[in-house]
Amino acid sequence: MATAALAQVQSVLDHYSSLADAFIALEAVLLVVFNVERINLFQRRKYQQDLISPFTTKPFFQRTTLPISPQSIVGYVALSQQALIIPDPFDTQALHAIHPSLQLTGQLNEKFDGQSPHTTSNILCIPIMHAGVLLGVVQLVNKANAFGDDDLTLGTNIAQMLAQRFTYELGGTQRPLDTLVHRKCITNDALDALLMEPGLNDNPKLLLQKLISEHRIEPNLIGQSLSIHYQVPYISYDPERYHVYANANRLNESYLKHHLIAIIANNNDKPIILMAQPNNASIILEIERALNIASYDIAVGLATDILQFLGESDSHSCPAEMDEILDEISMSADDLDDPIEELSDEAPAVVRLVSRILHDATRLTASDIHIDPQKSAPTRVRMRVDGICRDLNQIPASHHNAVIARIKIMANVNIAEKRIPQDGKLTFKHSDQLIEVRVATLPTIAGEGLVMRILASSGAMPIDQLNLSTENMLMLQGMARKPHGIMLVVGPTGSGKTTTLHAILGHLNTPDKKIWTIEDPVEITQPGLQQVQVNPKIGFTFANALRAFLRADPDIILIGEMRDKETAHAAVNASLTGHLVLSTLHTNSAPETITRLLDLGLDSINFSDACVGILAQRLIRSLCPKCKAPYQATPEERAFIHRQYGADMIAELNLKTDITLYKAVGCQQCDDIGYIGRTGVHELLTMTPTLRSLIYHSANVSELTKQAMCDGMRTLLQDGIKKMLYGITDIKQIQILGGVK
Repeated sequence: MATAALAQVQSVLDHYSSLADAFIALEAVLLVVFNVERINLFQRRKYQQDLISPFTTKPFFQRTTLPISPQSIVGYVALSQQALIIPDPFDTQALHAIHPSLQLTGQLNEKFDGQSPHTTSNILCIPIMHAGVLLGVVQLVNKANAFGDDDLTLGTNIAQMLAQRFTYELGGTQRPLDTLVHRKCITNDALDALLMEPGLNDNPKLLLQKLISEHRIEPNLIGQSLSIHYQVPYISYDPERYHVYANANRLNESYLKHHLIAIIANNNDKPIILMAQPNNASIILEIERALNIASYDIAVGLATDILQFLGESDSHSCPAEMDEILDEISMSADDLDDPIEELSDEAPAVVRLVSRILHDATRLTASDIHIDPQKSAPTRVRMRVDGICRDLNQIPASHHNAVIARIKIMANVNIAEKRIPQDGKLTFKHSDQLIEVRVATLPTIAGEGLVMRILASSGAMPIDQLNLSTENMLMLQGMARKPHGIMLVVGPTGSGKTTTLHAILGHLNTPDKKIWTIEDPVEITQPGLQQVQVNPKIGFTFANALRAFLRADPDIILIGEMRDKETAHAAVNASLTGHLVLSTLHTNSAPETITRLLDLGLDSINFSDACVGILAQRLIRSLCPKCKAPYQATPEERAFIHRQYGADMIAELNLKTDITLYKAVGCQQCDDIGYIGRTGVHELLTMTPTLRSLIYHSANVSELTKQAMCDGMRTLLQDGIKKMLYGITDIKQIQILGGVK
């Protein structure tokens, strides 16, 4: 029976060239084969998230548009791409068991239901799919008895025949990139070879990079080809027209990046599910449930555009782009007749090179960019990532001055002055976010060098993410609860002092507190804080700002840095008059900070009464959690731990005979380095009566350190050893921290 029916259908399809011509004959066959009352054939509207019904059994014809959504049976079948048998379309409970929004309302036969003899009694709905793309839906209505599995199998086979025969009429192409072949952007053989490369067909991002870099195909043409195949609109990255949907944070960012999905919205705030492969029905349904959205659009996007909406990338640039720019620069350098001739800083390659350097630094989370000239050699471009300088690229020496001039123009400094150091600031946009960069130029014997410091642009880090030990966290929170006093965070440049201070402020930032900050510059912003930036050029210094703050009814004051005696005196006086003052200082340890401030001329009694605590910190590299490898500590390493932690305190570590440590290995996630990011090690001194007495009597650093350790302080090296035993870092980083082996 089924074989004969399929043969009949095939005969009809072979006889007609178009679906419109074939439908009447096809309808006659299907009505008899399935013993049904009527047939509705829905066609997906081109580039729309809905279906129309140009083919319907008379006298039931009524041209209808249905959204591809779970609000109707046909719409749900189209969305889920799964066939459905509905024994009773008026059984609301059964429909809701399939999907909470599923209902008969909106169906083509709505006007006839409830009006005998045309009431719908049962339905079989089957999606028409080709190459994984939805083209339409076949709906069979009112079988004389009931639809069964045989009907489902037969209907599925017929839907496949329709899809195969009328693919181009229903819309779509055989493969996502076939339109590029039709437009002669790439040959069919070249496309076949590309898709046969191992791992390329399942990696949209890598495939896109190959098409752009090797075949020189415009990204928009690739997007249009995907749009024609998947029959959904193509959306490129356009922050002026689209923004991240408000509730998109309900979905895990790693989930979105893994599946290459961005939930965006237009200016009317209608959600759009932007996907690299928008034919994945199960993921669309998961997103719908997670976001609890009933109305939305689906669009296709390139992998780089989607990642840009997710904040990871900012252009269609692939890793090869930097090499291409440098190749272009090298070729132009070879064309220069006079090696002394200056290249214009507005040359397109130079402009793109500077932009690429800035965006690569942001992508790599670099803290600094170094552009170092060399005598009779190419200029080195290096970036400091996780505290370590890494070579990025080299710039031909002939283009060094043009690159420096371009950056100086962006930073609004004098491009003609090359004899003295200059400071400036520039701003650029990355993933729709403004990034501030401090620029410092320095004259060298090889030419003008330049260093750019990328300023933090995010909000305050939560205090529980500072990786403080449990003991230090409890002591720090106790200090922060003091109504007045001075709390200092100390360490060298780049040790995370400002991050820690703002984490403490974030912990204290409640509506009942008035908080003022004076910084240079303001790197981290928080709502609820009144933040001020110093301007030494007009005499607005830390000390002047602090005196002004005292007239502004503050509860808490943050001073970016105590740079001089005047600021230190003003800070201590402010803390003694009922304010909690937070500040930083460049010293090596917490006890050493006390002697440094007393050497500045602070009164020992006033300072000891005002000080509530001093936190010294450093940043050390963290092991990559994916590839770090455990091993048993050697006798030398065990001796190092015992020696550096101290024989009188080693018992608190509860060490076993065999000590497990971890070492760096290297994998794809950490770029084969073995380390990802940095973590803090801390030394927290809390002020006690005994320690105050020692300060009164001008005790030296060793005496202060001994008493602070009796009061609960553990040194930076001891805290680092604990983190090493927890597997956060390795023994090499601890040896670097302590300068010992």
